[in-house]
Formats: sequence, structure tokens, C-alpha cells
Amino acid sequence: MGWTDERVELLKKLWQDGLSASQIAKQLGGVTRNAVIGKVHRLGLSGRATPSKPQRTTFKAPRPARVAVAAPSAPRRIAEPVSTSPVPPTPVRYVDEAPGTATVLTLGAHMCKWPIGDPSMDNFTFCGRRSEETGPYCHEHATIAYQPVQTKKKSGAAELARSLRRYI
Repeated sequence: MGWTDERVELLKKLWQDGLSASQIAKQLGGVTRNAVIGKVHRLGLSGRATPSKPQRTTFKAPRPARVAVAAPSAPRRIAEPVSTSPVPPTPVRYVDEAPGTATVLTLGAHMCKWPIGDPSMDNFTFCGRRSEETGPYCHEHATIAYQPVQTKKKSGAAELARSLRRYI
């Protein structure tokens, strides 16, 4: 369809009303959005009564921090002081071991797989003793490999209050 005088007048009116080019193309029918943009450009229609895109949002100031109000539903328990005697760490045992009896080729399923020596050297071996049912190492090497879990330091009431202040 061509641009008749009636269609051009309707285009001008819709453009001044603030409709977008694709909305105008739908109302006119038979033209594309790009055809509407081209015709608006050729007619020199630059100003609009209302903008086609929404206004930019203005910067909003951050909200003031909320004041936490404790609910008086249940009485509070006071934490009992916990003794903070440090648990000494288990000393690491270093054993100067003689070469083992197993190599990579002779290592079996129930043999201790504790490496002895430098893997890049020719004299590298494995322990080779009978391993425990629970793991890949013999009893002596399991005590070295599996250290007991260190108990965490029990925090007192002051530490609890300090950590809760971050969330209030």
C-alpha cells in the first residue's frame, strides 16, 4: 500500500499521540515498522507530545535499617560459660622407614598402600603389610594418615552476641 494523504495524516496524529512505530504500523495495516520510521524521518516529525518509552526511574534512597524487636514470648536462657582450655593437637609422627616389600606391580588388594620413598626414584616402594578392613593402610600407617577430628572451640555468650549483631 502506498502513502495516501489520509494515511499520512493518521501517521502524524498517531506519532504526536506517542505511539511507537510498530503500534502505528499495526493500526495503519499494510506497512512495516521500518516503513513508518522512514516516513516519519522524511516528514521531519521529530517532536512528540508524549515519549514512546517510559521515563527513567529516579534514584531511590536506601531504606533506613530496621530495628529488631525481640518477641517476649519465652524467657531467654543465659549461656553457661564454657571452659576454653585448648586441646593440644596430636603430634605428627615422622617415621624413617626402611623400603617396603611391595612395588606397583606386586601390590595386592589387602596390602598396605603407604608410599615409601620418592616416586621418581628407582627404590620407591609401598609398605605391603596386611591392611585393615576399613581402609588401604596397615594399623601403623592408618594412625598417621587419619588424624582425630579436632574439636571446635566452643564459643561463649560474647562470641554469640557478636556474631548475631551482623544480622540485626
